[in-house]
Amino acid sequence: MAGRGSPWILGCKAGQIPVLIMSSFEDADTEEMVTCLQMTLYHPGHQRSGIFRSIKFFNREKLPTSEVVKFGRNSHTCNYIFQDKQVSRVQFSLQVFKKFNSSVVSFEIKNMSKKTSLLVDNKELGYLNKMDLPDKCMIRFGDYQFLVEKEDGESLEFFEIQFSLSKKPLLQENNWLSQEPIPECGSYSSCLTQNNSPMEVGENEW
Repeated sequence: MAGRGSPWILGCKAGQIPVLIMSSFEDADTEEMVTCLQMTLYHPGHQRSGIFRSIKFFNREKLPTSEVVKFGRNSHTCNYIFQDKQVSRVQFSLQVFKKFNSSVVSFEIKNMSKKTSLLVDNKELGYLNKMDLPDKCMIRFGDYQFLVEKEDGESLEFFEIQFSLSKKPLLQENNWLSQEPIPECGSYSSCLTQNNSPMEVGENEW
């Protein structure tokens, strides 16, 4: 009797070539694990304004690694839309890359808004500034807070994004405030609006 993982030989008549059948678990393709970005979102007005109504929460969406993923207000341009006039047409983007001598994919984040600076942990990104996205980090602009956690996978062809919603501010929940003093103007969003760039109006707004 053949052992586990051994080929089976079908019975055959004289003069015929024996046929080998491999065990099904050896013949099946092994599915690669896919890198997943877990993104927890928070905005103080999400319940009354429906700004996240276009986001499918708790659903893993698979995307090709060649795609530049855009977040913002423009439904024709962005993969993920925020129903909020205060958000730029394209707020920020994520793009996959692979570091030298690494077997897993990484992400870079770019601020696409002329109107609002983007905070990644304690790093401030102006318009078109970009940086490597840490494996765990806090992304902030205006009153928006995103807690991002990367789960590494093996695939170089695809990655996944999964959203969840927090009813409480993520800064306090994850002790991010202890890493950086509160600005004199009282909030990060008001300081960014006042100090970094002029407000943009009209259809040409980013």
